[in-house]
Amino acid sequence: MPLAKPRAIPFFRKILTVTSTAQTDTDLRSLLNDVLGLGPARAEALTADSGLFGALPELDSMAVAGLLTEIEDRFDVVIDDDDVDGETLATYGALLAFIARKREEA
Repeated sequence: MPLAKPRAIPFFRKILTVTSTAQTDTDLRSLLNDVLGLGPARAEALTADSGLFGALPELDSMAVAGLLTEIEDRFDVVIDDDDVDGETLATYGALLAFIARKREEA
């Protein structure tokens, strides 16, 4: 007799998603601190609406390439040139959502 397929448990999946999102948030703050030298207090103070590119002097066009490379390394994702536009780096929340999407694709 074949074994029955395991059923998905929506509650458990939701817990994993929340934990994963919280960990991604923590890791992104650490990355921004390390790459841009924001300092722990500034990185922690970022909200979803906090501006990044054009708002943080540390995040200029030269820093973007380094930031994207570090995101690929730390989050184990691949970022194609077509993936990034002005909205991706507009706010902290947009960047966090972008990374979450890329992690789901991986």
